[in-house]
Amino acid sequence: MKFFTDRDLGKLFPKLLTESGIKDIRHSDYFKDNASDQEWISMAGKKGWFCLSHNKKIRYISTQKEAVKRSRVGLFLLVGHTDNRELAKNFINTIYKVKRFIKKNKRPFIAKIYRSSKMHENPNIKRSGDVKLWV
Repeated sequence: MKFFTDRDLGKLFPKLLTESGIKDIRHSDYFKDNASDQEWISMAGKKGWFCLSHNKKIRYISTQKEAVKRSRVGLFLLVGHTDNRELAKNFINTIYKVKRFIKKNKRPFIAKIYRSSKMHENPNIKRSGDVKLWV
C-alpha cells in the first residue's frame, strides 16, 4: 500500500513516513510545484495510490471533488491546525485505523484523519487519531 503525499505536506512529512516504514510517493518525485490538483489526483487513480493532503478545500472545489470521483481515488485529508511533524506523527500512530478503513471502504472516497484530542496532554504517549468518511 502506497500513500501519495501532496505538496502541502512539505518534505518532512514524507520523510517521517519513510522512516517509520510507510511507503510514500512524494509530490516532487512526479510533479512540478505548480501542478494542478486534478493532475496528481488523476495519476494517483491510474497508479492505485492512496492520497494524503492537508488541503480541506478539495472537497469544496467541484472540479477537484469530481477528479477524485472520476479517478477513483482514496483521499485522506489530515485535519488540524498544527505543523507537518505533528500531522505525520498522528498519521503514523493512526496507520492501523487507516488500513482498516481502506479494507472497509471502496474507492472513490474522501476521508478525514483527526488528531487525538489527548495528543497535547502528554506528547510522549503514542495516541491514535480517528478516521471518518467525509464524501
